[in-house]
Amino acid sequence: MPKLDKFDLAILNALQDNGRATNVELAETVGLSPSPCLRRVRMLEEAGLIRSYRADIDRRAVGLELTVFVSFKVTHHTRDNAQAFQQALQDLPEVVGCYMISGNSDFLAEVVVENLAAYETLLTDKLLVLPHVTDIQSNFAIRTMKSAGPLKLPQAKA
Repeated sequence: MPKLDKFDLAILNALQDNGRATNVELAETVGLSPSPCLRRVRMLEEAGLIRSYRADIDRRAVGLELTVFVSFKVTHHTRDNAQAFQQALQDLPEVVGCYMISGNSDFLAEVVVENLAAYETLLTDKLLVLPHVTDIQSNFAIRTMKSAGPLKLPQAKA
């Protein structure tokens, strides 16, 4: 990972605020001329710090009314089993986030679907048959207070 200076961090912060900013707008925001700004953006992309650009879509506006946090317990804790489980979750488009966690469960997935009936179908047809699953607990979001907020980036080291 490259060492980030104040300009790199300013670029990352600015792109979190507005991923559609033109290079000229971005350069002006961070105090660089366009050419070095573009070089830095390309370097951040190539280094994997900027993974992608995408639209932040209002879930409810497109009919995705239900967010469910699903905890999974799995058996036989081996690397192969974990990878098989993770791949199975990654293949489900309803799973928008997934984490290996510590505590009472092994994995936590964020699932977004149209409604309770859609979640029931997903649960019975796909989640309950995932490899090595011994227990599933579903927690339904009542209201979203904050979702996919910008990262609080560290300060540049002098």
